[in-house]
Amino acid sequence: MSAIRFAVIGIDHDHIFGQCQCILDAGAELVAYHAANEHDLLKQFMERFPDARRVDDPRRILEDPSIHLVVSAAVNADRADIAIAAMRHGKDAMVDKPGITSLEKLAEVRKVQAETGRIFSILYSEHFEQRSTVKAGELVQAGAIGKVIHTTGLGPHRIRKPQRPAWFFERARYGGILADIGSHQCEQFLFFTNATSARVLSATVANRGNPDKPELQDFGDMHLATDDATGYVRVDWFTPHGLPVWGDGRLIVIGTEGMIELRKYIDVAGRPGPNHLFLTDAKGVTHIDCNDMELPYGRQLLADIRDRTETAMTQAHCFAAMELALTAQAKAEGKL
Repeated sequence: MSAIRFAVIGIDHDHIFGQCQCILDAGAELVAYHAANEHDLLKQFMERFPDARRVDDPRRILEDPSIHLVVSAAVNADRADIAIAAMRHGKDAMVDKPGITSLEKLAEVRKVQAETGRIFSILYSEHFEQRSTVKAGELVQAGAIGKVIHTTGLGPHRIRKPQRPAWFFERARYGGILADIGSHQCEQFLFFTNATSARVLSATVANRGNPDKPELQDFGDMHLATDDATGYVRVDWFTPHGLPVWGDGRLIVIGTEGMIELRKYIDVAGRPGPNHLFLTDAKGVTHIDCNDMELPYGRQLLADIRDRTETAMTQAHCFAAMELALTAQAKAEGKL
């Protein structure tokens, strides 16, 4: 396999740019795309990737034996079926989060992945596209703060209501706030605690400030636990308009010998730019600028496609993070 050729099916969220760019930077080739919906995002995609050809039917991608990987940022509820189709056609799949919007669909994706042996990968961008999170992972794995006993993950987002498509406000299509943006924090909780599964102790969702969009959940939180650690997650759509970035995303990792705090996108009234890491241990407090950190996910995913390995993210971890988020979503809605 000389070069990984990939195609896109579904262009409905601007995360598609990061998904494509990370594997383009690693040496893959974008050859084709299918978009069911016409919108400004599609126009931006066509301008950014003019050499890729647009196809009128996704089967032209699925049935092309020269394409190795299908990438998707379709409407949330459509991503799992696109990945299932790709895997059944002998291709690997990489989707935006949430890769799956129901526990029933999770079971189906797991079944197809096991049957086909293909890669199903969810690009959890708040981990794999954030240099400070990657650096924090290196520090934790090196023992910098001892054994991790707790994480606090905060994921506020700006709602940009007039710019959002209709599906963004339809519960069945976006999947709920904990399954959607909360899946980032679930993945990081499992990663930093080195856990293969976790329990949902409590979970809530609510519409606190958008009565004109009754199916929107604009606030959610959850309390998670393993046998050795706990985690708290808060996600919302209440980033103030005055903040110069879309959200003040934070992660706090507490260990037996120290703690790490990430200010991923902004250090409010402090240092300029993103990717701030603060390490506190027995020696004192250290600020680490993580902007020069390599983001290995794209390179590792291409190696996994070539070598049939699991270096970017294990399949079990990918599914476990989504299962945790979907379980919390169901619990918050009284379905479990």
